[in-house]
Amino acid sequence: MIIGVPKEIKNNENRVALTPAGVAEMKNNGHSVYVQATAGEGSGFADEEYATAGAVILPTIEEVYSIAEMIIKVKEPIASEYPLIKKDQLLFTYFHFASSEPLTHAMIEREAICLAYETVEKTDRSLPLLVPMSEVAGRMSIQEGAKYLEKPLKGRGILLGGVPGVPPAKVLILGGGIVGTQAAKMAAGLGAQVTIMDVSLPRLRQLDDIMPANVMTQMSNNYNIRKAILDTDLIIGAVLIPGAKAPHLITRDMLKLMRPGTVLVDVAVDQGGCIETCTPTTHENPTFIIDDIVHYCVANMPGAVPYTSTLALTNATLPYAVQLANKGWKKACAENEELKKGLNIAKGKILYKGVADAWQLPFNEELVLENAVC
Repeated sequence: MIIGVPKEIKNNENRVALTPAGVAEMKNNGHSVYVQATAGEGSGFADEEYATAGAVILPTIEEVYSIAEMIIKVKEPIASEYPLIKKDQLLFTYFHFASSEPLTHAMIEREAICLAYETVEKTDRSLPLLVPMSEVAGRMSIQEGAKYLEKPLKGRGILLGGVPGVPPAKVLILGGGIVGTQAAKMAAGLGAQVTIMDVSLPRLRQLDDIMPANVMTQMSNNYNIRKAILDTDLIIGAVLIPGAKAPHLITRDMLKLMRPGTVLVDVAVDQGGCIETCTPTTHENPTFIIDDIVHYCVANMPGAVPYTSTLALTNATLPYAVQLANKGWKKACAENEELKKGLNIAKGKILYKGVADAWQLPFNEELVLENAVC
């Protein structure tokens, strides 16, 4: 198969979808790899390393899309890339269709095969290609939240861990999954007073067993959230519903209940966000203020630490990418239920119910079953 790796062009996105080691693995399996010039530069990988591993370096993104049968990316295509995508071209990347109606319609119109990292799912319901970036984003949420609590950045002017004789900041984490767990570990390690809320009592029991003494667990509901935000300094939105929009747990009216300078970090913003007032921002302009509350809503948080993120992501994605290249998408999805669940759009049809429901579009379950036996 001919594989293309374009340079990411989303604002301040420095990750790359395939490392030189990944190129070598693809070459060992008999595939051709074309990498856009400087695609790996932001992650610390020079063109020479890709060439040594066996890739052909192409100067433009247009050439990469033109030659490739499978495009491997990190982030969803943006508007300038839509015309480059060919009919029946396989795109393997993060899509988050439920948060972007224009992207959904564009991929339907292009009749591309869209296999989304975020909905590849194991039998235990875990999301293996979302986990590594969730781990990075969860840890980063505390790092960024602590920074924006500083007074010059319009925060409350509170040190997350406090000092002897001065109490630490209070951190509320909405969601006890991968993001929430990693955020709690980081916040607790810095000495903050942490509360994790989740709707799953079994999950809260697990967290209660493994977390240090400065992390408390609480059932997530509207009453408890409204009570907790009265004196919380940093709130992390860490709610995920695979392939679908996140629910709004923090609504606009709740901002009036918070103390001025409270910081909100919505890690779920690329899936619609669990904080009503959050809209996607960039690393260039990461925050905005509503009702004296600081909102940090960068949709590609791991892009700020591209070396770590690229290695973590490709560790997870490469085995699946090799399967797709070796077998083609139809056979690979027929033989691997995990990959089959990653199919979101194919041949102009929506194959993932969460995406169809998000935009009230037809859901084509029959095509999924058809592809499963191709």
